[in-house]
Order: sequence, then structure tokens, then C-alpha cells
Amino acid sequence: MSNEQVPGREALKAMRRVVVKIGSALLTNDGRGLDEAAIGGWVDQIAELHRRGVEVVLVSSGAVAAGMVRLGWQVRPSAVHALQAAAAVGQNGLTECYEGHFARHGLITAQVLLTHDDLSNRKRYLNARSALRTLVDMRVVPVVNENDTVVTDEIRFGDNDTLGALVANLLEADALVILTDQEGLFDADPRHDPHAQLIAEGRADDARLAAVAGGGGSLGRGGMATKVRAARLAARSGAVTVIASGRQSAVLQRLADGERLGTLLTPEQAPMAARKRWLAGQLQVRGSLTLDAGAVKVLRGSGSSLLPVGVKALSGDFVRGDMVLCVDEAGQRVAKGLVNYGADEAQRLLGQPSHRIEAILGYMEAPELIHRDNLVVL
Repeated sequence: MSNEQVPGREALKAMRRVVVKIGSALLTNDGRGLDEAAIGGWVDQIAELHRRGVEVVLVSSGAVAAGMVRLGWQVRPSAVHALQAAAAVGQNGLTECYEGHFARHGLITAQVLLTHDDLSNRKRYLNARSALRTLVDMRVVPVVNENDTVVTDEIRFGDNDTLGALVANLLEADALVILTDQEGLFDADPRHDPHAQLIAEGRADDARLAAVAGGGGSLGRGGMATKVRAARLAARSGAVTVIASGRQSAVLQRLADGERLGTLLTPEQAPMAARKRWLAGQLQVRGSLTLDAGAVKVLRGSGSSLLPVGVKALSGDFVRGDMVLCVDEAGQRVAKGLVNYGADEAQRLLGQPSHRIEAILGYMEAPELIHRDNLVVL
């Protein structure tokens, strides 16, 4: 696929990693408690994707809503401490439910509680990415939810649609599938306008979509507006987004087969082009690496990763995950990227072969200073 092509339904047929987000209204059968039969159905579908070789990360709402039912509350409270309590009570039931259903397929689950703040702090972002990638590599199904018990502003203003998009960015997923109680995004509110038409496909960055997206329901904090915003966020790393009804039979398999269900929102560019453009647009650099002539030639000629053996000097007080500039010995800009080691560690690795990293530092985070996926040649 060239950089100019816009991925469509074919991208779903070819996907190898997908983030699936399921909303509160679906999981709790519109607030009547965890819908275990429906959850079992979605788990069956995710297990089928696993059998096809697709890696799945599940972003699940429902903790607050499930806790409300367990506590006998009819109306979602507005007090933050009450929401925190409901989340704590509901999260247990949610985790147990998923664990039991995935066990039927011989699949292990892992609970991962994140906040938007975790994904905006670069160090915690990298730690979360490493943990999730390790779980996925082990064929474990991560079940991600917002850590509502300890986060206050996220409960008031956050939503798991956005969290799903950030996880898609984190893992460089091919697709974000948002399962909701609506068929997709309509050009008018289908609950009030019988002539409303489903928008089958669109561009994630189309400003007109925000105008037709409505507000959230009584259970969740999202709505179509947050789903459109999530699609824009997911597009930053090149992922396509599908907004579809989770109540349709075998919806995940049918989407993976390329069937025209729901609303497909596509990024402007293919995945790697989108990521490289994001990297190139990062203006703030925390330091610089001076490369020898051999490293400059390799980066410019073959797009390889930057190994410590090709670095002669460094400057700046950067930490792992920071953006650094790569220059040649004359000080000319060569590339920039996200570094795998902080300045103190990188200083000790200068000019060293990768196989000596563990002996020098006592551990090895990665064999390269900057991985080629996190590096853009200028």
C-alpha cells in the first residue's frame, strides 16, 4: 500500500492488530446489570479473531454501570466519591465475567487500568506500551478500562472511546472498532428523524462529521461526538475506525471479512506515513546525537534503526521516549526520533555494539538507540 492510498474495508480484512471498545449500554443491557450472555457472545467473536491470527486488545466500559446495579442505584450519581465507589465495586464483576468467558476458549486475560494521564506522561506511556505489547505477544487478551476509582477529572469528562483511540496509537493498531447500541453514525439523529441515513464511510478528519454527532446517553459519558473524536485520534497512527452496533450477530467477524457494516472512518494516510508525519511534526527536541559517517549513510540509504555503535557524541538532558535530533559530524540535520535510553545511559553506550548493552547497563531495553519505526529521516 502506498502512502497516498486511503485504507478502507480492505484494511479490516488485512488487519493483524485491533482495539475493540465496548460501551456501557451494551455491557449492562441499558443499565440492567452485566449482560453475561451478550458478553459471552463478544468474547466468542474475539476468540474467533484470535484463531485467525488477529491480536485483540479489549477496551471495556461498564465498571461504573455494573457497580450501580450491584449497589442498587437507579440513577448515575454526580458526586465523584460515589462514582469512584461504584467503579471499584463494578470492576470486580466485570473482570470475573470476562475471565470466565475467555477461559472457555483457553484464553488468558489481563486487567489493565489506565488513565488518560498515563498516556500523556511519556515514561508511563512507554511502560504501558511495553506491558501491553508483551501481553499481546504472549497471546493474552488485555482488558483495558479507565481507572475510575482513583481518577477524578476522567470520571467527569473522560470517555473510553478516547481511551480506545489512545490505546490504538499506543500499540499502532490497524483498526479501532467501537461497538455501540447504534448502527453507526447517521446524518441526523435516528431516534427523532425517520429519514436519517447511515454514513457508511467517511474521512476521520472531515469537520462535517462533528456537526452530525450527538451527545451521550444516561449510562456512558460518550456519544457519537466522542466516537468521531476518537476516530481522529486513532487516525494519527494510521488506524481505521469502525463505529458499529454490537448487537448485530457476529459483527466482529463480519467486519473482518470486509462486510459493509456501521460507519468506517479512514485516516488521511497509510499507517507508517501517518506515524512518520507525526514524528516529523514534533517540534520540541530534548537533545541531539552526533552520528558517524557510516550511520548517516545507513539511515539515509536503507531506513534502518539507529544503533549505539554509530553514535559519537550526545548533548541534552533527555529521558527514554523523548524526541532527539540526529546530526552528522558537521552539525547538519539527518533525522529525529524517539530515543530508547536516557542521556546518562546513552552516554555509556556510545560507539558500543548492541550485544554489549546488557553488560554495560545491567539490562537491555532495546538493541537500538532509536527504532526505525520511531525515526524519521529529514
